[in-house]
Amino acid sequence: MVSFFDFANLQHSTLSNNNSSGPQERDEGLYIDRIQSPVQMYDRLLNLASSALSEREIKQESSNLWVEPYRQASLREPCAERKILTNQGKSVKNNGYILVSANGGLNQQRVAICNAVAVASLLNATLVIPKFLYSNVWNDPSQFGDIYQEDYFMNIMKDEVNIVKELPPHFKSLDIEAIGSQITDADLVKEATASDYIKIVLPLLLRNGVVHFLGYGNRLGFDPFPPDIQRLRCKCNFHALKFVPKIQEVGALLVRRIRKYNAARSVLDTQLLGKFIQNKEDHGAIRGSTKYLALHLRFEVDMVAYSLCEFGGGENERRELQAYRETHFPLLLERLKKSTPISAMDLRKLGRCPLTPEEAALVLAGIGFKPGTYIYLAGSHIYGGDSRMRPLTRLYPNLVTKEDLLTPSELAPFRNFSSQMAALDFIACATADVFAMTDSGSQLSSMVSGFRTYYGGGHAPTLRPNKKRLAAIMVENGTVGWSTFEDRIRKMIQEGQKAGMRKYGRSIYRQPRCPECMCKRQ
Repeated sequence: MVSFFDFANLQHSTLSNNNSSGPQERDEGLYIDRIQSPVQMYDRLLNLASSALSEREIKQESSNLWVEPYRQASLREPCAERKILTNQGKSVKNNGYILVSANGGLNQQRVAICNAVAVASLLNATLVIPKFLYSNVWNDPSQFGDIYQEDYFMNIMKDEVNIVKELPPHFKSLDIEAIGSQITDADLVKEATASDYIKIVLPLLLRNGVVHFLGYGNRLGFDPFPPDIQRLRCKCNFHALKFVPKIQEVGALLVRRIRKYNAARSVLDTQLLGKFIQNKEDHGAIRGSTKYLALHLRFEVDMVAYSLCEFGGGENERRELQAYRETHFPLLLERLKKSTPISAMDLRKLGRCPLTPEEAALVLAGIGFKPGTYIYLAGSHIYGGDSRMRPLTRLYPNLVTKEDLLTPSELAPFRNFSSQMAALDFIACATADVFAMTDSGSQLSSMVSGFRTYYGGGHAPTLRPNKKRLAAIMVENGTVGWSTFEDRIRKMIQEGQKAGMRKYGRSIYRQPRCPECMCKRQ
């Protein structure tokens, strides 16, 4: 049951933790405006934090907050785009075509694309540019070409994987399901190995000339895989997937407005914004640019309801979240009937509960950020709305969203496309001076932190709270002194910032610091 509540592993449900913008507004009003008074779980700690921040306002802020704490972070550099000599003699034999229909939001789809590239190489097949399934949760009909530059993608990967935009005409009339070439999650275990694909998929490919992965997501493991396959995944994620000019242009506008002034461009800026980031010589006020912290709060109603945790809202909150589960997560409720329940308190101790905006504020205060810190908030539709956000805005009032910084007409082309909206958040988070996440299992947080590791050059710190350790600290809300609280919070964050190499089985997209993706600096 413990593993069942692991959000990062959630499959086959309407919960999707990979899109920063959250579900569309079809029923959000039921959950964000009902509670008007502030909902707080840690009144005493909030008061201590408020007093500490008032004193800190007049003191010099530690510059260490805005830098990577470990020198090892800068010892490796991107190298996934480099050609490997053994790859130059790639066989011209083609075993068939691979179709992919990816589910989820922006970042889950991104993982699916890169995994599909790896599988096409593994099976010596031609990849048709993936399609994105329409979800009634995200209500976004966007396809690959609406988000990423198709020709650029194909050109970057052309020497390594055959990629086409469409199936040849003689395959288009085939009923792929009827001939037995449709692969679903039921056919492949989660995080399948190379041998799984060779045993299950390759025979179908050779027999029918085409296979279709329907609802393709996390069906390719990270280890053990040949180094050249791992490198292809990194090359796809960090080099081949460029946002379309429409997204780059508005993303650049958003970043300039967050910073308030133009700032000298970084490698992250260049990679994400292309020609739309201004050159140094065009900057009239570089020295006046504002440092900013990007915060990704994963506290939308779907995440909150699925967690089965309690967040201080009493009986009204319990009834409201149960009603949401009955509507959106009937399979979850059926499974719960057949299992031993875990109390909300135990779930919190196990680190299974999403962090509230209040907890995020206390973590930032404990680390040492001043109350005037400029914060970009990724996502929207926070459960409880202003009543939940008030503790955060009380401690950190200098908080903005893309809706604050972009005009309605500038946002209009993205309004009904949640994945494209999420791409704007991706850009703002990846290019931030500091990125803080509240859920390390979130796809957006994982992909952003990986991008910052890959292109940050050791100058793009990411803050990752350990929810289990944080719960152990927060349980002492009634007695812990502020200095002790600060010390424990800082140690927790510093532990999460250690610049180690990717461990076996860990996501190569989130942790690209490995020989296949990042080489030692010469």
